[in-house]
Amino acid sequence: MELKESNGGVWDIIKTVFIALVLALGIRTFLFTPVLVDGVSMMPTLKDHSRMIVNKIVYKIHQPDRFDIVVFHATPTKDYIKRVIGLPGDTVEYKNDVLYINGKPYKEPYLNEFKKETTDGPLTEDFNLEEVIGRKTVPKGEVFVLGDNRRVSKDSRIIGAVPMDKILGKASVVFWPFSEAKIAK
Repeated sequence: MELKESNGGVWDIIKTVFIALVLALGIRTFLFTPVLVDGVSMMPTLKDHSRMIVNKIVYKIHQPDRFDIVVFHATPTKDYIKRVIGLPGDTVEYKNDVLYINGKPYKEPYLNEFKKETTDGPLTEDFNLEEVIGRKTVPKGEVFVLGDNRRVSKDSRIIGAVPMDKILGKASVVFWPFSEAKIAK
């Protein structure tokens, strides 16, 4: 079998560039997209101006898992990045800087660094779900989210539970700055 050289030249280049652009657009639209962390509400886990890859396909298959970091449409023009704490049907409560879900205490190792540095009271003020969203449990089809920097985060305590259809995807990989590249946990 003999391979022939293409005489298409410019036309072949145009087709190749077009196919590459269509593939890139499709991947960005339906599978993965880069995002910029804007603010300190997820410190110390995510730093301001870090760049991440958001996996858009994962929640097309199943609902978020507890403690996933997600990006969602908070307003028509603003996306937020927060951690899923409560799933549909859960009760959520904070007492003495300890998270309780369905009455069971949960450790949050991602907060250890900030808790050590906080000396003027708790990192997370006491609350229960009914006080902040007016319901005893997280509504069906919604999640309760918190930022890791609890004292400054604008999260479900302020904006309410987040409908799952507003979630863009799971924040999975920090890729910039390169020296801090990691899997987001």
